[in-house]
Parts: sequence; structure tokens; C-alpha cells
Amino acid sequence: MENHTGSCACHSCNAERVTEKEKEFHVSISESSRRDFLKKAGSLGLALGVGGGLVSPLAASALNEKDAALKSKEMQGNGAVKNGKASMVTLLHTADIHAQLLTHDEFFIENGQPIYKKRGGYATLKSMINSLRSQNPENSFLIDGGDCFQGGGVAALSEGRAIVPLMNNIGYDLMLPGNWEVVYGKEMMMKDMFGYDAPKVCANMFHQTNDQLNGDLIFPPYFVKRMGGIKIGFIGYNDPLTPKRQSPAYSEGIQFTHPEKNVAKYIRLLREYEGCQMVILLTHMGLAQQIGLANMPFVKGVDYILGADTHERLRQPIQGVHAKVTEPGAFGSFVAKLDFVVEDGVIKDHTYQLLDVDPDVYKEDEEMKALVKKARQPYAKDLDRVIGTTKTPLVRYYVKETPMDNFITDALMWKFEPDIALNNGFRFCPPLVPDPKTGIAEITMDYLWSMLPVDSEVKQGTVTGKQLWDWMEKELQNTFAKDPAKRFGGWLVRFKGMEVDFTIANEDGKRVNWIKVKGKAIDLNKSYTVMSCEREGDPDATICRIENVTAPKRLAVTLHSAVEEYLKKHSPIAPKLEGRATATDAPDTLLTQLMGFGYEFR
Repeated sequence: MENHTGSCACHSCNAERVTEKEKEFHVSISESSRRDFLKKAGSLGLALGVGGGLVSPLAASALNEKDAALKSKEMQGNGAVKNGKASMVTLLHTADIHAQLLTHDEFFIENGQPIYKKRGGYATLKSMINSLRSQNPENSFLIDGGDCFQGGGVAALSEGRAIVPLMNNIGYDLMLPGNWEVVYGKEMMMKDMFGYDAPKVCANMFHQTNDQLNGDLIFPPYFVKRMGGIKIGFIGYNDPLTPKRQSPAYSEGIQFTHPEKNVAKYIRLLREYEGCQMVILLTHMGLAQQIGLANMPFVKGVDYILGADTHERLRQPIQGVHAKVTEPGAFGSFVAKLDFVVEDGVIKDHTYQLLDVDPDVYKEDEEMKALVKKARQPYAKDLDRVIGTTKTPLVRYYVKETPMDNFITDALMWKFEPDIALNNGFRFCPPLVPDPKTGIAEITMDYLWSMLPVDSEVKQGTVTGKQLWDWMEKELQNTFAKDPAKRFGGWLVRFKGMEVDFTIANEDGKRVNWIKVKGKAIDLNKSYTVMSCEREGDPDATICRIENVTAPKRLAVTLHSAVEEYLKKHSPIAPKLEGRATATDAPDTLLTQLMGFGYEFR
């Protein structure tokens, strides 16, 4: 086996030794890429907007799940593979596990209706990974696409440290940091990430310091693996919008750059100098951005973009102009599986599957089960404490409005009585479904940490109706921008006390049709009180990305304590969709920001 990283001493692995000529080559590509792309898109009559896409489902690999599974078995039974003339290569991909240690409820759409099944858990995931590896022990390669250190109580209370031995026990071969890896600060991120036994890659996270590390990459930019007689090169990219999407303080000391700054250089290094027959981008940027990336001229030479961040479940790859895009869902509920048949250094065939981590199929691994118990033990008494109950499912998969966030903003409204209570459009947290026998589900502290993995202080201030209107236009642009690169990773911001109607397909700044506050049409000249959780590092006069707020005030109450108090008073709760956010051109149960070309979240 032959492995290289960007920190190797060899020329082709050492990014610092790229020649000036190579740098000029890269710059010329980067500087012309936008113009070329726009020109190409225009000439082809293509658009990146909602209702039309620059992409379509990959025809060659667009098999339904049953057929994809059958093709995978056929490839394993290929005569050339059996007699040793060809090799089967298997890439396994997880992402956005968000520290969901135990088997949990998971959301699906079947026959147009939501249903719930038990999925995930580290012990089940490990058993499944072991089973998949056993089918191709010589040429299986396991990758994680980031967001492991945040999203559950154990992760939050240990600052990610408790998750490291669990991931090591599964035996990952390559790791990419996600946007939430920075939640405990740069130093803790580095301690946690470098605690992994597996190599790490990321080509766009740089030290931003006042010492000799300034400007250096935090992680090696790429990794090369020889399998099945070919070399596969992996280049890593975290979301360049991370400092804007999250509390700015989390990313202090880190500079993020866009892939276009250096990806052409690394593609060339891998193709021309390393001799890679396949180049893969590992990205944590969200499906919309990843599809936009797949269409850019500077990624020519990339075969696949193994994506993450937006928790989308791609049952089949999406073909862009230059690369195919996948994403493997979230919470340890799914594993993506790419199979290739390689003969004489040439890829002859391939197929893709998204597989459920099903506890009815895979018995829990006993070793991992014990490790999970050990990881939870210091915190179990508090995490297992029941703080309330619900009679309806707590769900966060809908883009515009969710029962889970309606409950959270209900709690803020009840506790503080502002005009409008706000909560960020988070994606994390699996559902919680009432027991069919009792009609209720217990809400534990562990689940509260999954819903709100950062226990921030509540902050209040005053804004005008005009500020609210302009801010809502910006939030809609963040969610539904026609240019995928401008879409933030979260769903639409959540609220109580306000109703908004909009049209997604309209231009930036012209999406809002009307806003009501407490049932009355908004008065642009009137002042309203708003509240949300504090984002560490934001200016004092900013609340939930609303700038220039008047009389901002921290209320010395955390979001967790407000929610706990509300549950103690109101359990069992029964949150549901109420039409707080409506669109003229999308259903209330919209499940993806990416519409118009056949992709379906299910």
C-alpha cells in the first residue's frame, strides 16, 4: 500500500514546493473561472435557480435502490474479479453523525407520508461497517465527512473528546473536519482532530495567528491511497462560510478560503505528478454549494464530490458538468457505498448505494456498546434526566418551519414575552416520536443537548419593522439564493409572534410578500422587541444576524434553562406546523433547498 499526504517530503506531496509556473497556471484558471462559467451557463441555457438546474440525476448510475444493490452483487461476482484479473474497490462514507451515540428515531417519507423507523447508534454502525468491509476486505476504504464533535450531550460536555475513541474504534481511514468541529475553539478542534488515528485532510483551513504558523495549512490538503491497482487522490474542503454561519468566536484564529483558490493546483498535482487515476473531493459545504462546485471549470479532473453538511440523502449521485455529487444523510443513520471494478488500471464499472444503519439487520457490536456506555458514564445521570414529554413528534427536517423549533420559540415567547422570538434554522437533531402505547415521548437532557448543543445566553433588543423586513429578505437569500455558493447551510430562521409569506423563485430582495406581527400587518416605522440566543463573537448590537439592534441586553438566562422551565410547566407539549412561514411556490413540508431537477429527500 502506498500512502502520501501534503506533509510528505516528496515533491508531489509538498504544497510548499509547487513551482512558480504551477502557481501561475492555478491563478489563471481561478481568475477566468467565473467568466467562463457564466458564459458557458448562458450559452447552454442553464441556470442555478430554483425550478431549473445546471445538473440532472446521473443517468449511468441512476439505479433504484433494489437495482443498485443487485448491481453491486453482480460486480462482486464479476468473473474477472473472481479470477484476479480485476479488482473491486469499495468506498464507504459517513458524515454529520453529530455525536448521536445511541439508536434513535429517524424520519422517512413513504407514499407521500412521514413515517419513523429506528436507525443509527455507534454500536449498530460499527457492526454494519464490519459487515461491509468483510465483503471486500482488501480494498475497502472508510471516510467521514465531518461534524462528529457536536450535536449530543456527551460531545458537548466533553468538548468532543469522548467521541474520538469511538471513531477510532470503528477504524476510519480518512477524516475531514466539518463546520461544527470548530464549536469548542481552534485549540480544542486541533486536539480532537489530531486524536484521530486516521489521516486528516483539509485544503482551505489556515492558521491565522501572530506566530510562525500564520498562513500555514492546519491539516494536510490531500491524501493518496493505492487500491485495486489504481491511485485515488482525496482533497478536503470545509465550508468557507463557517465564520458567518456560526458564532464568529468559534473560528477565531482560522482563515477559511474558497476551493477555487487552490483546488486546480491540487487536482493537477494528483493527476500529473502522483499519477492518480481517480480524484475525489471530500467536502463539507452543503448540497447546493457542492453542486455549484461540480459545475465550475476549475474542478475539471475531479470524478466525485463526496459531500456533507446539509444532511441530504442522495439515493443516487447527481451529475454536474465536471463531477458527480453524493451526500450520505446524517446522525449515523446511513452509510454511502461506492463500488468500482478496476481492470488493468482502468475503471470498468461502478455503482452507488445509500444504506440504512438498521438495528434489525445489524446486531450491535459489543465492544462498541461498552465504549459508548463508558463515554456516557460520567454524564449519564444528568443526561438521562427526563425534563418533559411530547404528544406529537419533534421533527426538524422541514426547511421553512418545524414542530421542534416552534416548541423552542414557544418557550422563549412564554418566558420573556417579546414581540418576536427567534431561533436559528438548525439542521441537527434526529426526531423524537411518541410511543404508540403511551402516546407520549420523554424529553431528556440528552435530547435537549441534541436540539440545542450550545447553551447560549438569551439576548433581547429592539428593531424597526423596516429592519425586520430587510433582515427577512437576507435570510431568504441565505436559504434560497439562486447561486448555490451564496446559500448558507441551515434552514430558514424560525420565529414565534411573526408570520411571513414569500415566493422562493423571486429575485434577491423581492421574495417577501407580507409580514404580520401578532396577527397585524407589519408597520415599517414601528419598533418591535426581538430575542434569540447570543452568538459568541457577534457585535453587541446584533441578534440572530439582525444588525444595529437598539438597546441590546443579555438576560442572564440560558436557552436550556428557559426550555426546561417551559417543559416543567406545559408538558406534555404537542407542537405542530402552524403556517408561521409560508411560500407561494413550495409546500409547507418542503424537505430540501434544492428543487427543480428531480432530487427527492426520502
